Amino acid sequence: MITQSERPRILIFSQRNIFRNALFRCPLYEFENIISQIDSVELFAPPADPLTLRHKIAKRIAYHTPIALNPGIKRITPKKQYDVFFAICGAPADLLMVNAVSNWRDACTTSVCLMDELWVREMVGCRHFLRILANFDLVLLYYSQSVSALSERIGRRCVFMPPGIDTTLFCPYPDPPQRVIDVCSIGRRSAITHQRLLRMASENGLFYLHDSIAGDRAIHSAEHRALLANVSKRSRYFIVNPALIDRSEIRGNQMEMGNRYFEGAASGTIMLGERPDNREFDGLFDWPDALIHLPYDSSDIDRIINELDAQPERQARIRRSNVVQSLMRHDWVYRWEAVLKAVGLEPTVELLQRKERLSRLAEAVKGYDSRTGDAPKNGALGEAPVRHGGV
Repeated sequence: MITQSERPRILIFSQRNIFRNALFRCPLYEFENIISQIDSVELFAPPADPLTLRHKIAKRIAYHTPIALNPGIKRITPKKQYDVFFAICGAPADLLMVNAVSNWRDACTTSVCLMDELWVREMVGCRHFLRILANFDLVLLYYSQSVSALSERIGRRCVFMPPGIDTTLFCPYPDPPQRVIDVCSIGRRSAITHQRLLRMASENGLFYLHDSIAGDRAIHSAEHRALLANVSKRSRYFIVNPALIDRSEIRGNQMEMGNRYFEGAASGTIMLGERPDNREFDGLFDWPDALIHLPYDSSDIDRIINELDAQPERQARIRRSNVVQSLMRHDWVYRWEAVLKAVGLEPTVELLQRKERLSRLAEAVKGYDSRTGDAPKNGALGEAPVRHGGV
């Protein structure tokens, strides 16, 4: 078993100094941070300005031709040997940045690329970017319904890996705060459901926290994640929906899960929203009431909330189950452990120690009664088995 004190065996190419403020990238940087805590890592994060003319021209050329120009990133040459080159990309155009690392295939035994957002419908238009993926030994995709199409296109091994979460950041235990926010809705939302919630706020005094300004930038990614965690831990209900639920012209018929489901579950809130028609989702969130189905554009949210408010024991069970299952299945540590297994590397001592801490915390949460502060009579959840997560 190796430890972090040994030579760096993982070379991570991060785009955190290129796209510093994009909200959707904050979870990706969170994953990089966790990997750096539990493995022996060297992180390359070259700075660049995506707003420069050079960057825009390189991106435009790559859309229309197989020519991959440097978009203005200082070339980096690895000076050591590594077991794994790991690159995380938020979108296909990000692949252009990977070329900033010279000779990474020679310096690394195995190469892995994680793609956050890649829809089948956009593969033809992004085909020149996707050619770069053919240089990797393994490609991981957040969108399960894109796996087979990409594998056929690039001729490489492509695998679904679900998003994860820093469950220690989002977990409301051992000192759960008061849930003073009735309903929290972040990002894309149904206008119909939104209007019903606004009416409930006006007529019934509901504390409805929602976006009131348009924006996709964070001042500081880690601070944004901490704020989101604190808000989620203080919310009774949390609105969730599949990725790009309102943009069928982009996603086509794909129904993919985004980070919001993992954030809501880890924080112990009760999730209300559209259940993705996706078998991977059914396996990842398979415990009772993991998601209370609320069809997109539904106006029944007031009825659902009133029914749940009349069932305090059910609410307490849902909250504990969501937290326990997240701690045992959806922390980033399980995603990284699955990556290591896929490339034939042993886990580090630090990885195993994090898993042990999560297990102890999950056991403590099982015995917690959120209404009295005491352990429930049966001493455990008992509603659903806990399965460990992975690729």
